[in-house]
Amino acid sequence: MMAERQTDSAPGNRARLRATIALGGFAALLVGLFVWQPESLYLWIKALHVIAVMSWMAALLYMPRLFIYHTDAAPGSEQSETFKMMEQRLLKVIMNPAMMISWVLGLYLAWSVYGFQGGWLHAKLLFVVMLTVVHVRFSRAVRAFQRDENRRTARYWRLMNEAPTLLMILIVIMVVVKPF
Repeated sequence: MMAERQTDSAPGNRARLRATIALGGFAALLVGLFVWQPESLYLWIKALHVIAVMSWMAALLYMPRLFIYHTDAAPGSEQSETFKMMEQRLLKVIMNPAMMISWVLGLYLAWSVYGFQGGWLHAKLLFVVMLTVVHVRFSRAVRAFQRDENRRTARYWRLMNEAPTLLMILIVIMVVVKPF
């Protein structure tokens, strides 16, 4: 009997089911918090926002590493097909949901706590928009790799790997230091 491979549809379906259950649980927790309205609601929302941001950043930092290795794989090879599966799952199961949750909770905090006021907050939002542009570029690259149409070099992806890191540093400085 052959062992099940991660590129088979069954593991993907199970991963999708687990992700759906996790997202459903996350949504139920949020709804429960807003119905319950605990005194610590702000702290709960902030904690969930940080968790979502950490997940988003992990995916944004990992995706270009996959692209670097995928660039070296021959189109149509088993290795290339494995990278396609990994990239697709990372994008759909972690990166996209984490980005959406980060945005929703972040905007809620910016509105409810700060009333969208403060130069640091405006700068942070600009950097988050820039991070979202990086996300979109990575999403387009996943689609290009899916079609075996990547036109970028491994060196390009190494450089792009630095973009989320730089933006993350700027965002954290804005949030923690609030320099203006």
